Amino acid sequence: MTAVTYADRWTTVRVELEDGIAWVELNRPEKRNAMSPTLNAEMVEVLLALDADDDCGVLVLTGAGEAWSAGMDLKEYFREVDDGPEHVQRKVRRDAALWQWRLLRTYAKPTIAMVNGWCFGGAFTPLVACDLAIAADEATFGLSEINWGIPPGSVVSKALSDTVGSRVGLLYVMTGRTFDGKQAAEMGLVNASVPLALLRAEVESLARELLAKNPVVLRAAKLGYKHCDAMSWDQAEDYLYAKLEQSQFLDEERGREQGLGQFLDEKRIKPGLQAYER
Repeated sequence: MTAVTYADRWTTVRVELEDGIAWVELNRPEKRNAMSPTLNAEMVEVLLALDADDDCGVLVLTGAGEAWSAGMDLKEYFREVDDGPEHVQRKVRRDAALWQWRLLRTYAKPTIAMVNGWCFGGAFTPLVACDLAIAADEATFGLSEINWGIPPGSVVSKALSDTVGSRVGLLYVMTGRTFDGKQAAEMGLVNASVPLALLRAEVESLARELLAKNPVVLRAAKLGYKHCDAMSWDQAEDYLYAKLEQSQFLDEERGREQGLGQFLDEKRIKPGLQAYER
């Protein structure tokens, strides 16, 4: 078992790379991992660094201490920036959007949100931008913006509507009520909820399942799914066939041929029940 730690490289994010899994931890526990301008800028660097690291196969995003993230840092992200120069405001907003959804939503490698605790407000954006999400039963979710005089900012409402739908999303946007991990799983905001004591093991099991897949095909499958959501059926057909052909061109291990051969010729796998042997 090998482990690599990106020691002291960032101040608000901790990264440990172990056996193909990058454990990325938002590291401001004293602030419930609220996302400050510094954290947002560092997360851009983290995502770019791990994208270029061939030892990273799956990225897990979690939080230090008892929170996943309490959302945007109200003091550092809003109050201290609002009266600053316009170019500073642009950079602060740009860094936040860049990592929280522009990079993360279509990241080249599989991403899993491991929601260990508080998840509020702006944290819903990276939560939904991750491909998959597992929460602790004990986690607390909420959109509390209505309680302090503003609507949810950035693309939080878009993230929520894309996952839980209008009725459920509006209930929490309009009331500011909280809900737990089990409820998050029931409404489809996360894939599953487990007791906190089992959370890391559950996420690691899922990550290792993803690591066993053909990475080129896995990337094409997830990006195809995400992009075709906004297309017509005709556009999606053209796009998904193009992704299929692209994946076959880029796939050095020739997974399609191996899978067909092991099923049709060697008759040693059942694709509906198991993956081809890499």
